[in-house]
Formats: sequence, C-alpha cells, structure tokens
Amino acid sequence: MNSLRCDEAAWLLHERINRTAVPYPDDTTVNELFEIVAARQPDAPAVIDGDETCSYHALNAFADALAARLEDAGARPGDVVALTLPHGLAQIVALLAILKAGAAYLPLDAAWPAHRQAQLLAQTGCRYVMCAEMPPRGSAFETCEILIVSLDLLRVCSADLDTTRIGSRARATADSIAYFNFTSGSTGKPKGVPIVHRSIARLVFGAYYARLDRTSRVLQMAPITFDAATFEIWGPLLNGGVCVIYDESFVRASRLRGLIERHHINLMFLTTALFNALVDEAPATLANVATILTGGEAHSMRHMSEALRYYGPGRIVSVYGPTESTTFATWYPVREIRSDETMLPIGFPIQNTRIYVVDEGALCKSGQTGEICIAGPGLTPGYLGLSEFNRERFVEYELGERRERLYHSGDTGYLREDGVLVFQGRKDEQVKINGFRIELGEIAFHLDCHAGIRRSCVTVHDDGIEKRLVAFVVAKDANCHAECIRAELAEVLPAYMVPAQIHLCDDLPISPNGKIDRQHLKKRLE
Repeated sequence: MNSLRCDEAAWLLHERINRTAVPYPDDTTVNELFEIVAARQPDAPAVIDGDETCSYHALNAFADALAARLEDAGARPGDVVALTLPHGLAQIVALLAILKAGAAYLPLDAAWPAHRQAQLLAQTGCRYVMCAEMPPRGSAFETCEILIVSLDLLRVCSADLDTTRIGSRARATADSIAYFNFTSGSTGKPKGVPIVHRSIARLVFGAYYARLDRTSRVLQMAPITFDAATFEIWGPLLNGGVCVIYDESFVRASRLRGLIERHHINLMFLTTALFNALVDEAPATLANVATILTGGEAHSMRHMSEALRYYGPGRIVSVYGPTESTTFATWYPVREIRSDETMLPIGFPIQNTRIYVVDEGALCKSGQTGEICIAGPGLTPGYLGLSEFNRERFVEYELGERRERLYHSGDTGYLREDGVLVFQGRKDEQVKINGFRIELGEIAFHLDCHAGIRRSCVTVHDDGIEKRLVAFVVAKDANCHAECIRAELAEVLPAYMVPAQIHLCDDLPISPNGKIDRQHLKKRLE
C-alpha cells in the first residue's frame, strides 16, 4: 500500500475541497433509473429529434422492443454491442436497449477506417453491431451479428412485443460496464476505457455544475464516441428532462440559435473551440441559454472575458475531466476574470469526486505545482488489457485513515489558497484539440511505419485562433509526398488525428540534449 506524505496545511486544504459527498443512486443501473422516470411521467417528452417528439413511455417501449431483438440474436448480460447509427432518436433508443439487455455499448464512427473499427471490436470482444443499413463487403463487421435499426422497425416491434418477458430479463448491476470510450494510445493502439453504471449516476445526480431536473432541456450535439454525450443524454433522461437532438452534421450558428429558441434549451455543453467561435462570430446564439458548460481544452482568456461581458456572471461554467473519470471531474462558474489570471481555473471537484495535487509522493501545498489526481466513483475500473499501465496510472494510497484509489491524469496544476484548482499543462505528449484527446506518439508511430519515411515528428501549432496537428517528415526518397502520407494515415486513424499539415524536411533539428528541437520546428511555421 502506497502512502502520500503531507504537512498539515496541505492536508487541510485537500480535505476542505474534497467535501463533495452527496446522496445518489449508487446501487441502480442506468436503465433502471430511466424506467423509474418513465413510470413516473410516461407522457412527458423525453427526446425531441427534428419534428418528432418521443415521450418517456414511447422511448421505453422502443428500447424494450430492441432489447428483445438483441436478446433473440443471442446477446447476454456482459456482452458488448457496437453501434454506428447516425445521430438521432434511434441512436438513443439503441443505447438504452443495449443497457436493458444487460450489455455494454461500444460507440463507433461509421467514418473511421475499418482498421480502427476492427481494433476496437477485437479489444472488447464485441460480436454484435447495430447499423442503419447492412455494411458493405470488406467492412470490420463481417464476423459480427448485424442488427438493422430504424424508427419504423422499432414502431412495429414495440407494438408486437410480448411484455411478459421484460420482467424476467437478466439484469446488469451498478458495477457492470455500461459503455466503452477509446482514447488515443502512444503505442499506436487506442486505449479502451470502460465506464460502469454507477459512474454515470455519479455524474448526473446531485450535480454541482448545473441544474438537472424535470425542467432541464439539454441540447445533444456531441457524437457518442465523445464522452460529453454521456452528460448530454443521461443528464436529462435520468432526471426527467428533455434531450433535444441537434439534427445537422455541421454546426451552423443560425440553426443552433433556432433550435435553442424553438425548444427553450436551458443547458448545453460546447467544446472550447466551438465556444470561442460562437463568441467571436455569433454571440447572440447563446443569449437565451441559462447555463453554458464549456471545456475540452484550455480556455482563451480573451474569449472568456468577452463572453463574461456578453452573458454576465455565473452563466458560463468551465468543466474539466478526462474520459477515465466519466466526462467531468471539476467545475468552475465564471463570475469574474481576475487581473492576475493568465489561465482560467478549472475550479472545484464536482459532486462525489475528489481531487489531489501530488508531487514526488506528497500532497502539494497551495501554489505548489503537481500532478492532478482524481478519486471517487467516477473512475473507470481501468484500461482494457493494459495491466502494467493500470498499475502506473491507477494507484491505491493511504490518506489519513482511509484508502483512496487515485487516477494519475498526467495533467499538472496547483491549488490556490481558496481551494481553486488551476490547470497548467501536460507531463507527456498528449494534447487536446476540439475536445479530442490525442497522443502525438500514436500519430508518430503510424508515420514511422510508413515505408517511405525515415524520421518524423508531430507537434501542435496554435496561432491563437485554433490548434492544428502538424507533422514534420524526413522522407527516404523524392517519391514520398505529403498527400500520399495523409491518405495512408487516413486508412488507420480517425480524421481528427490526421495532421492538417505535413512538411517534408531534409532533417529534423536536434537540441543540445539530443532530442528533436520542437521549438525550432515550430518557427518554420511562422
């Protein structure tokens, strides 16, 4: 058992910020929690998708019917079911149905390369896939049982459902895996992050960061491969609110404003990049939203200052959290921008979550920089099949008279005297761009596997408006071209991980300590 050293001041500071325990249903599954709401308010609207409004009763019936089809196909509690359904009501029905069958859902993007899809299916042992149409020959799903899902089919199946089988359905528990998210991995292989039912309940009940109840009308914009969707879907649906689908592939300010005003959206999450773009180009879009959550990467102080002037204090809430802690770990209501602040704080731990700042085996005092560590029921059980990595990142410590399992996030920061946590950066080569967490090493791994590349380096260029991935490549011969490299990367990596620019170089500059001089490379972009 490890122990963390601390002096009295550091201990009292951490104890003060970590008094976050509130009651929540920690012994109930997500689908059971939804069923409780559906029984209490069957006729209330649950999901709005375009012109269609689906009540809690109808959503429950659709999900029961699809769960029955899934069970008939052979799925059992503990199985994994992938889905590539488009954004919309049918997708939410599928998530709920998978949980009702006692299985876990694996979100996949239909646009991802088949190689990556196959990796994720193999890592999770997934044998079932829900699709809107039959996948083409040569897809990653050829060895899987395919279930075609459409709203028309769900209506027919729910009408014919034998309701006597629902009560005898095998159930998961609060400790069962509800879903998997995958994050970028430095070895070239994505890391699987399982999230259990209890962790979702911890996120959406007794929330500090926003009001979640029957009055909540939440806009669902994030793809389900992005963990913000966990909040956007289960936040309203487990509290009796309304989940409103953003029904276009690309975000347009005019369309977004129309949905907000038409459906009286009062709570939404925006990635930092989208938040900045709206503040710059169309701030009136968010004028009627009571609570604007934003996060995913460090905030621009200029944009936050402008937003604060436009929307007023307390309406913007900065949220922070790695996938491993189930979407959000801290929150910070933006009421003012202090004159001495160069970075926006990430604030305080959310409900039933604890934060520790650790440096060299000791809790940090106020003002002392250390690694941000997270504890509480939001933590994943650990990465799939990475026992050595789990021992390094998830460590059990003695803290006073209790034991805490801490996730070492790799992020660094410090606590102010008032207990506010300030983010400072990363310990490794991991970056966040548009909310997606990316290991630069994973991109470099695939570049170095390219037959025409001798050496490579991947970095991030930030011009103050947007961040983008940039690769510098030393080619083996003149036949190696940037567009060919991009095309090959696109076959193994999702689009958000393919560098926006690839520069062919004669060499990579080396610093006096023998490492690639990234600062010198970045100057080539200026």
